[in-house]
Amino acid sequence: MNLSGLDIGILGPACLAGLIVLATHVPLGQQVLKRGIIFIDLALAQVAALGVIGAQFFAVEPSGIGVQCAAAAAALIGAGLLAFTDKRWPQHQEPLIGILFVLAATGALLLLANNPRGGEHLKDILVGQILWVGLAQLLPAAIISAILLAALAWWRGRLDGLIFYGVFAVAITVSVQLVGVYLVFASLIVPALATTNLRGATRLFSAYAIGVAGYVLGLAFSAVLDLPSGAMIVWTLALCGLAVQALPALRRAAPVT
Repeated sequence: MNLSGLDIGILGPACLAGLIVLATHVPLGQQVLKRGIIFIDLALAQVAALGVIGAQFFAVEPSGIGVQCAAAAAALIGAGLLAFTDKRWPQHQEPLIGILFVLAATGALLLLANNPRGGEHLKDILVGQILWVGLAQLLPAAIISAILLAALAWWRGRLDGLIFYGVFAVAITVSVQLVGVYLVFASLIVPALATTNLRGATRLFSAYAIGVAGYVLGLAFSAVLDLPSGAMIVWTLALCGLAVQALPALRRAAPVT
């Protein structure tokens, strides 16, 4: 146990990254559950990651705007394909999402096959490097997230089709480069799923509370126990969700219709 690991200089930016991700992912996660397309986040996150790996494969500067554009382009193309399949074959949307995920994941493996640091790159994309995010990354991410939140508020009740998939793709592009694929999925699904018995503002507030508690506790435990932050946050998010579900008042709440 290492209490000296609780360094606000490192954990502070990481907490801000988590808050930026949660800002858009909590309401989008509720939309995903409502639509019954649970794995769209995992698929588009993997597609965005494929864009990052593809840019690196073609020797684009890792910290440059080119990687950001590649990730966004890949996610938007994936979103466009899913919007098309949702309209054309809505009854098969979930398996098609799964196919997209598998193609993106194996495509990343193929691009990294001859890279001596391929395993390390893949781990960084999946688990993330939340402890090493800097203010230079957080500011544009915060601005984009604020714009997306405004869009969600503007299109409330009318977020459908290509608009939904486009907003989702942009949000995923921002978050996957901050926290990794696994945390993107957990941030979207765990708070939304743990609060399905609640309604309205209470549900939204509770989901945000679960998300914030999961990130703060996960970062603290990972620092003290010297364990990978991304993996630890996934576990603390899940445990926070289970703890909320165990509350008697929540178990007595009527399910959302």
